Amino acid sequence: MERILKVIDAFSKRNINSKLFESREDLMSEIMEEIKNDELVAIGGSMTVEELGLYDKLIERGNNVLWHWKVPNEQKLDVLRKALFSDIYLTSSNAITEDGKIINIDGVGNRVAAMFFGPKKVRIICGVNKICKDYEDAMKRIKEVACPKNAKRLGREVPCSKVEKCTDCKSSERMCMVTSIIETAPPLIDFKVYILNEEIGY
Repeated sequence: MERILKVIDAFSKRNINSKLFESREDLMSEIMEEIKNDELVAIGGSMTVEELGLYDKLIERGNNVLWHWKVPNEQKLDVLRKALFSDIYLTSSNAITEDGKIINIDGVGNRVAAMFFGPKKVRIICGVNKICKDYEDAMKRIKEVACPKNAKRLGREVPCSKVEKCTDCKSSERMCMVTSIIETAPPLIDFKVYILNEEIGY
């Protein structure tokens, strides 16, 4: 708990709004309450959002939800582009640091782009497993945990899916194409980080 409070304090000093949730139920309730029925919701690639079941709940309620994971391949690019104009964008982060930085690596760049420009609101949902000491620790986590697991999940023919660590390969299928660091709240977005006090996602 002390580590989580340290991160929340660091976020506050960087003008990033954040909130701690002790249960998935409380987190889900907060998100569902703040999303209006007529708002366009977009979701960035996120096992955290998938594990929470947010997509299904929003669809059941009648929200228009854009998620490239849920459409045929020929529709993916169109969905990725439209997501940038959503009312609220839901995703997770590969890592957050104790000094309040939000660090991500993308294969395409759509997720990191939407985190800081485009949607009216952004909610980044993270389990405690995403908390890292500093930038170096965050990159280690991303290269040795997040990217290899995602590569395996997607069936990518890249070294990290087999050796479970980055080899800085030059494959066109590599997971590490775009790296971003958010150091303070993006100025044109209603931006919040929600921390769940349990491990979830990659």
